[in-house]
Amino acid sequence: MTEIKRRYDLDWLRVIAILAVYFHHIGMPFNGDKFHIMNADTSKTLDDIMVFFEQFRLPLLFLVSGAGTMFAFSKRTWIQFLKERSTRLLIPLVFGVLFIVPPQTYYEHIETYTSYFDVYGNGSFETNHLWFIENLFVLSVLLIPLILLLRSSKLDGYIGLLDRIATRKYGMLLWVFPLILITIFLKQIYPTDSKAITNLSSTFFYGYFFMSGMFFTTSKNSWDHLKSYRKFNFVAFIISTILFYTYYFLPNEVISPYLTINMRWNIWYAVCALVSWTVVITVLGYGQVWLNKKSKFLKKCNEAIYPFYVLHQTIIIVVGYYIIRLDASIFIKIILLIATSLPLILLIYRFLIYPFKIPRILFGMKSKEGLK
Repeated sequence: MTEIKRRYDLDWLRVIAILAVYFHHIGMPFNGDKFHIMNADTSKTLDDIMVFFEQFRLPLLFLVSGAGTMFAFSKRTWIQFLKERSTRLLIPLVFGVLFIVPPQTYYEHIETYTSYFDVYGNGSFETNHLWFIENLFVLSVLLIPLILLLRSSKLDGYIGLLDRIATRKYGMLLWVFPLILITIFLKQIYPTDSKAITNLSSTFFYGYFFMSGMFFTTSKNSWDHLKSYRKFNFVAFIISTILFYTYYFLPNEVISPYLTINMRWNIWYAVCALVSWTVVITVLGYGQVWLNKKSKFLKKCNEAIYPFYVLHQTIIIVVGYYIIRLDASIFIKIILLIATSLPLILLIYRFLIYPFKIPRILFGMKSKEGLK
């Protein structure tokens, strides 16, 4: 197996992807979709923009996580890896479900509760935004046998085939076809957009990106070809974006006489998967050119971004509950929500989590000694 070296571009992309999740949740009370708190007025334009970014912010994060998983495993036995995943994923997940998520539930149903502690009395604990950590833990554990195979020489022939495909300009684009087929097939059985681990259409979709990150990291040439063909992939991204919005804005009466509702949904799944894949491989290519640089600022961001993720949605909902009740425009409310939630998250991280051993463990951070 090829030696796995630290990829600073992937560290940057992890930070960027989680910040994208933060800004997505900033917009959720105002875009008309169902969220824990909703503004009285909504913006269709905001929704039209957000639906596009929904297609690739999480796939990018899962792919980077898959690559990071291979990096983490390269330094450990499978038992050490399982212990590390449990410490950094399972502990924050359990802690988050018990203490970070309940305020979201409270503010979502505040009219029905007499006090905050009624949330615990109902015993209805949810993962909410922490579904990502749950999925990441399950995927990491279930794929240990595959990781072991990738670390051995048993899959060298398959990895070599992937390398040969990657040498062609359109090689990385071919990866989208299994993704499309898997998505369309599983959506027939699991049609909801739920992020629960039991919703296999969602789990396999994100799992595909997670495993792609593992394969790219194992491959000798995939990263190089993503960089070499980044302009070609960018053109594919532009074309897929045009297809996406053309189909998105196409009036139903134009296509409904010719296609069944199931066929129309299948086309939508295919177009979304195409956008997801072309954006991700384009970003991975350009990231190697623009972002693959070590810096002290990156080190600080990379350390803070996990607690930031755990905290962000709760802070947005608690602060946002009061902001959406103001007599102001959507634009002003969004600015206010960013201006209050972002500093609050950073202050909690810096003064209540970063300096102390137990909070660091609860939020999935490494010990200070382990960072040296």
